[in-house]
Amino acid sequence: MSDATLVAGIDSSTQSTKVVLCRADDGLVVAELSVPHPEGTECHPRHWLAAIHPVRELLQRAAAVSVAAQQHGMVVLDAAGEVIRPALLWNDTRSAPQAEKLTQELGGPATWAARAGSVPVASFTVTKLRWLAEHEPESASKVAAVMLPHDWLTWQLGGRGERTTDRGDASGTGYWSPAAGAYLPEMLAAAIGREVALPRVAGPNEIVGRTEWGAVLGPGTGDNMGAALGLGLEPGDVAVSIGTSGTAFAVSDVPAADPSGLVAGFADATGRFLPLVCTLNAARILSSAARLLRCSLEELSTLALAAQPGAGGLTLLPYLDGERTPNRPGADGVLRGLTTANATPENLARAAVEALLASLADAVDHLAHQGVQPRRVLLIGGGARAEAVRRIAPQIFGVEVTVPEPEEYVALGAARQAAWALAKTPHPPAWTKTPARTYDAAPEPHVRRRYAALRDGTASWGAPEAGEERDKRETNENRGGER
Repeated sequence: MSDATLVAGIDSSTQSTKVVLCRADDGLVVAELSVPHPEGTECHPRHWLAAIHPVRELLQRAAAVSVAAQQHGMVVLDAAGEVIRPALLWNDTRSAPQAEKLTQELGGPATWAARAGSVPVASFTVTKLRWLAEHEPESASKVAAVMLPHDWLTWQLGGRGERTTDRGDASGTGYWSPAAGAYLPEMLAAAIGREVALPRVAGPNEIVGRTEWGAVLGPGTGDNMGAALGLGLEPGDVAVSIGTSGTAFAVSDVPAADPSGLVAGFADATGRFLPLVCTLNAARILSSAARLLRCSLEELSTLALAAQPGAGGLTLLPYLDGERTPNRPGADGVLRGLTTANATPENLARAAVEALLASLADAVDHLAHQGVQPRRVLLIGGGARAEAVRRIAPQIFGVEVTVPEPEEYVALGAARQAAWALAKTPHPPAWTKTPARTYDAAPEPHVRRRYAALRDGTASWGAPEAGEERDKRETNENRGGER
């Protein structure tokens, strides 16, 4: 039986379904469960629904439920509302050629950025629909409707009533405009070849249905939008997530339109906007360095903190398996500046941590070019648990760094949205902030200068860069730490 004081959030990710049960008034988590998904870059949606069954008893305690799920996934339905083929997920890159074709066919990058908020890449739904039309024409001919993972799960939980989505998740399709708040039928038609049914875009706190046990259904959203809501991001906050991949995102009152394609101009789950930058390499930089040094991640962190800023002149370009930001899919890693004097485990560990953070600091800079003015960085994700990452981060980002305690922020954001729909208030409930630690330190600009020189192919090796020794002197006397 449901409890009017409890709400639930579902995070349906590539890897698993996670559910948190929270108190509606303050967000205190009272229970949580997780169920794994099959691995791969495509998945039949029935597996996502099957993962709901083991957590059903937990969900039935909630008076309201919302779903946040992986963005971009292509769920195609026939005229009877049945799934035609397994969903192509965000991490399926087979539609990269179709992304390039669509970009050129419909006006080029600047046109896409102005109209759709983003320049399409292989992860976007619109490119997957073009791939389907070109490679599986028989399946494409049956498509009557297209949905996203969170749309489909919300529809199933609501008894397959009206099909809805939200502006946050819709903004990652490539055929919905964050700036105009409307679908772009010509973009969709260019992909699939004709008009098909799309979900109605619901309001941020709208009740879109009810579950079979009577719980209110919130509109749901995409995973990054859920994380922003779970973190309680405000203008001036930049969230940097260090997982297998890295993301940097921020809430904004104005839509982004980056013709370079580096910044995805998403909408958020509250009526504002969520410019986002994604890197392919993040926590894997640390795990690869640890494997090379034959040590644990904890030992890698200790080694890195034993070295001086700049790693004795070692600089790592961490594009280990190609990179998305910058767009260098064929790149690999480069270690420069190695000498007999600096060839130590400590310096190599430090170079790995600095490379990870410099790459993400570049992502934050791209957000700044779209009008985001970062006052502090919120560091989340598995990689943020490393003490070296926490302590070195403010030296690289140049601003205060806050590290909230680990939480399921996507599921927590979905639960907060559910509480918002239940309360019918103009703004999301002001939940208690997650405990956090704040780190501060004097910036080390010479580290990023050396990194940028290697990234751009302008490095001059053999002597310190101009100003590097001065930077070191200026920062040596005033180093911060945890507060």
